[in-house]
Amino acid sequence: MYFTVPKQRRVVFRGTLQPWASGKDVVLTVLRRWGAKQAQGMSVEFVDADGQLPVSYRNTIANMMAEAEAMNGIFAADDLTYAWYRAKGKGELPYPRIAPGADARYEIDEVVDLSEVRPLVAKPFSPGNAFPAEEVAKERIAFDKALIGSCTNGGYDDLLEAALVLRGARAHGRSESTTELVIFPGSGEVKRDIEKPDARLDGKSIASVLRDAGGEIRESWCGPCFGQGPDALKPGQRAITSFNRNWANRMGVGGEGYLASPAVVAASAMLGYMGSPTDLGLEWDPEVFGDVSSPRPRP
Repeated sequence: MYFTVPKQRRVVFRGTLQPWASGKDVVLTVLRRWGAKQAQGMSVEFVDADGQLPVSYRNTIANMMAEAEAMNGIFAADDLTYAWYRAKGKGELPYPRIAPGADARYEIDEVVDLSEVRPLVAKPFSPGNAFPAEEVAKERIAFDKALIGSCTNGGYDDLLEAALVLRGARAHGRSESTTELVIFPGSGEVKRDIEKPDARLDGKSIASVLRDAGGEIRESWCGPCFGQGPDALKPGQRAITSFNRNWANRMGVGGEGYLASPAVVAASAMLGYMGSPTDLGLEWDPEVFGDVSSPRPRP
């Protein structure tokens, strides 16, 4: 196979990630910043300079380079990566560490300050058409479906993020989703794992918290992400989703998709309009809502 070797582009993340901001918000920030030109077909290398981004966030960012029109997106494995594998019982990996050479050169070299990233909602019809979730909340945009999951945000940690918000909403008197809430685990293994008790949820499982809020858990597949299956949008319907693409007719001919993080989608499901966990009245507590990728006791 022959293909043109792409030009190189580097994005260095520095600073401290703010409350409620996640990997989805980081990548939506990047896409909004790049504008119509996007990645211009380049190979994009990400650098988490201050170790602020857990692996689940990195997965979301690198995954959505497809939407950025990049040839690929990559985080070189670092100590955080290897610690993530060890926590999953995979201590010895048959791969050497890779890193850019000392003479590496980049066509575009930029820095993104994570302290400026806020929870976002991307409106139709582009992932880069993103706006602060708290501003979107003022518009009281209603929707027909809240969809959480996909290859971009369907990992265990992503679904835990949503479950923590739903549990917090219950403590504020909101116990059930105001609209259809559907969850798409990123793999069969994730679907099995979310049925197990989790210490972060006081021994309840993610699946039970999702179901208690009225959520329905599907099999692991793309479904409405590409406008297929019973959950695809019908003409005139609108969804807020943690999926990766909201182009015209992508989620169903005549439908409108809005993109956000699992936390924002979960909060919106309880609010009945698009908004952030802050709009639910939830106060950020790092002990409760912080790094969801930290090691968890397994039954």
